[in-house]
Amino acid sequence: MNTIYKGDLSTKTGRRKAWVDALFADHGFFRILWTNFAVVSPGRLYRSNHPTPGHLAEFTRKAGLKSLINLRGQINYGSDALSRDAAARLGLDFYDMALESRGAPHKDRILRLAEIYRTMRTPALIHCKSGADRAGLAAGLFVLLDGGTAKAAMRQLSLRYGHIKQANTGVLDMFFAVYARDGEGRKPFLDWVRDDYDEEALRAAFKANSIAGFINDRILSRE
Repeated sequence: MNTIYKGDLSTKTGRRKAWVDALFADHGFFRILWTNFAVVSPGRLYRSNHPTPGHLAEFTRKAGLKSLINLRGQINYGSDALSRDAAARLGLDFYDMALESRGAPHKDRILRLAEIYRTMRTPALIHCKSGADRAGLAAGLFVLLDGGTAKAAMRQLSLRYGHIKQANTGVLDMFFAVYARDGEGRKPFLDWVRDDYDEEALRAAFKANSIAGFINDRILSRE
């Protein structure tokens, strides 16, 4: 289903279309029923699938959120407009920080996210669509930037959040594994990213399971 949202929340009709679009075109119906909200670092960073306005208000009350980081980037779905509107109403700082879920993480995006983490008001919430892959990557990056191990970072990419490492999203697991092999204990993480990380080599080395990829992309409709 293509988007029916036309970019206008100022009228009842526009807001209604945004909700219909969010629920059905962007599969938000499932996110009303289920959320994988979780703690990355207590009082500092939390993660979830794309929150509805109601869930965002609930998370803000529960965790005292000050910032919202959108890992999907700006998209045309009503869910995007509704979460931006809700963040503004709740007084949250809003960041667009698009990450990839099926390709080697981009060096420049890792560095930009690191700067957001350094300067943002906390606590913050990171979200993608399903809260499984891009949220797992961003959470794992936070763990490493905070002095944690690659093993701890990889735990953020877990089936508990819906991540399937056998699918093409498994390239994210491999990213952390390559750092553990080539950089951990020898070079600070950001220095390794700047100096040694090779996106093309990672992309060429990773091979996904086609059946897992079909489940992830077609059946679960992941981005």
